[in-house]
Amino acid sequence: MRRARPGAPPRGTAGRALTSVGAGADFDGGRSAGPDEDRTTGPGPTAAGGPAPEAARTERTPSRLWHITLSVSGEAVPLEEVRRGLEQLAHDHPFLLTSRYADDHAEIRYWEEARDLHDAAAVALRLWGEHRSTARLPPWEIVGLEVIDRETYHQRVAEGYGPPPAAPVGVHPY
Repeated sequence: MRRARPGAPPRGTAGRALTSVGAGADFDGGRSAGPDEDRTTGPGPTAAGGPAPEAARTERTPSRLWHITLSVSGEAVPLEEVRRGLEQLAHDHPFLLTSRYADDHAEIRYWEEARDLHDAAAVALRLWGEHRSTARLPPWEIVGLEVIDRETYHQRVAEGYGPPPAAPVGVHPY
């Protein structure tokens, strides 16, 4: 658990706003920012390193939910190791919806909250590498990434051409 004053960013993360969190107070349920709206994440530091003056602050862009499908593959490893690693990843990253795996590849699906596609993709691309040692995941590489907004996901599912029906939440073999 992080101990800091409320609203303080974690040490060493100045300027970074990418994280996996539950829907915050600014979550708008899917409204996208228009071309004339600001896409900043809030007040930035001034040249002196402190918070920006009130007049220089810009309005915060609401977060949106993005459906992530991350595909990884590599050398074959025992299925038990793959399953254990994915179960640990699901424990470490509680927003994981479902994982499917074989001895040489896996697919992970989950929802990510981010202000735009770029932030959601950046977080998704770091997921496997950042959890590789703590979850003891196989040394596979990311070979595919799909990031779609909530509306597109639901439209695909409603029209019958969305992602294949997910197995019940959890870690499952192909």
